[in-house]
Amino acid sequence: MSNSTVPRSRAGAKTGKRKPDGSPPGGDAGRAVGRRAGRRAGQDAGKLSFRLRFRRDRTLILMALPAVALVLVFTYIPVLGNVVAFQDYDPYLSDNGFVAMFESPWTGLENFQRIFADSAFWHAVQNTFVLFFLQLVLYFPIPVLLALLINSVVRPRVRAVAQAVMYLPHFFSWVLVVTVFQQIFGGAGIIAQTLRRHGHQGIDLMTDPGIFKFLVTAEGVWKDAGWGIIVFLAALSAVSPDLYEAAAMDGAGRWRRMWHVTLPALRPVIALLLVLRVGDALTVGFEQLLLQRDSVGPGASEVLDTYVWWNGIRNQDFGYAAAAGLVKGVVGLGLVLTANKVAHLMGEQGVYKK
Repeated sequence: MSNSTVPRSRAGAKTGKRKPDGSPPGGDAGRAVGRRAGRRAGQDAGKLSFRLRFRRDRTLILMALPAVALVLVFTYIPVLGNVVAFQDYDPYLSDNGFVAMFESPWTGLENFQRIFADSAFWHAVQNTFVLFFLQLVLYFPIPVLLALLINSVVRPRVRAVAQAVMYLPHFFSWVLVVTVFQQIFGGAGIIAQTLRRHGHQGIDLMTDPGIFKFLVTAEGVWKDAGWGIIVFLAALSAVSPDLYEAAAMDGAGRWRRMWHVTLPALRPVIALLLVLRVGDALTVGFEQLLLQRDSVGPGASEVLDTYVWWNGIRNQDFGYAAAAGLVKGVVGLGLVLTANKVAHLMGEQGVYKK
């Protein structure tokens, strides 16, 4: 048989030439060979020795070493101090507080029994979870909505000014934030003076225990909403404009594009931040609540952090304070694992993969 009678596909396979459409010779067989070669190359790269991988990544490792050292010194090494939760710890037994841990008498689970038998502890837990759910419902969605609003602004200069104004209160201390709210909602604040000027009775919202939880949430929104906007705007910047153009060509309006393009792009970030927020549920603002504790009383403002301060550290009952902190950490870890499992069930990655 002459060369002219050989089928074109076979000839292409024998000569190794690519097809006119640019696909590899041999059709599916050629693509399979290419995939196997790629997998072999990846496996060979994964078999590099530790020395070669260290030489390849030494610059990144050196950059990460200071951060790793800070985490070890200020996060993991202090975990060893949790041993005082099982002791009647007395730092004055030695000139060195670390040595005092070895000289303090062991009490076993006595500190934990005292905590669980204290009704004030359970009241602090109740206040903590109430504040957490209020902040989760009222505070968490606001940065998402503000990020969507800023992202819809056409003019870059207006967008930058709006973002800067919303982000500025994040740098204010809680003393300044509480002072600003006192000047607005306090008994001598702007609202009370305006009401008295028009013949009405003034109000003092800063000392009302009934609305204190909503007031604390409003302070947190004003101070830290701008910080959350940055995260969501960074996620929105990664959305391809082609998706919006394709949705617009299909007849989707602004709200449809937001629902079907913008929100799905934010969903992984929202899930991640929600898991982290749930893990931080038992920390609802120590300094913020401590500053306002005297004005509304401990019944409305006592949370776990302030409870540990007043009943443990302030009374120098360090074993009791450490036991309360250890309970808080264990519960927080359980909440993180539970929230991350829920994120996996929803199809999101969460804090870590499955």
